[in-house]
Amino acid sequence: MLIRREAAADHDTIRALHRAAFTHGPTDDGRPASDGLLEATLVDELRADGDLVPELTLVAEDETGRVVGHVAMSAATLDGRTGEVVALGPIGVKPDLQREGIGSALMHATVAAADAMGLRGIVLLGHADYYPRFGFEPAVDHHVTPPQDWGRDNFLLRRLDAWVGCPGGAFRYAPAFDRLS
Repeated sequence: MLIRREAAADHDTIRALHRAAFTHGPTDDGRPASDGLLEATLVDELRADGDLVPELTLVAEDETGRVVGHVAMSAATLDGRTGEVVALGPIGVKPDLQREGIGSALMHATVAAADAMGLRGIVLLGHADYYPRFGFEPAVDHHVTPPQDWGRDNFLLRRLDAWVGCPGGAFRYAPAFDRLS
């Protein structure tokens, strides 16, 4: 597997990948059915707005060069400050290849790249039983407050080496997130 930055030639494939990765029927935990359009559109809008961080928005290719996974990282603010934290998501893997380590490889690569860039942290809204394995913790434990009340266990922060001395504050996603319906 090769992890690399997304390229313009990947955009249609990435859109289809997220549609497939996030399509599901109603779940046992009460989530409604989804056709994956929301996640695919979010990536398109983040890209169109110029809010994807190119160095951190990555694809995974299989041995044939086929894109099989994607992680989006976008600009965000912390108490109005830019350039300190980024938002992770969506992250998607082709459904037939999920649970084979592709998502984990993308997570490790993008977290390491964000750390190398000197960012203070990465924030995401996700499952509390999955993301702690990558060092994510409840953001509110580090004085980072969400734009909405999503619950302590789902609004998560991965502190990076530069986090030391960060006062935290109110977190805001890029505008494309506010346009989600």
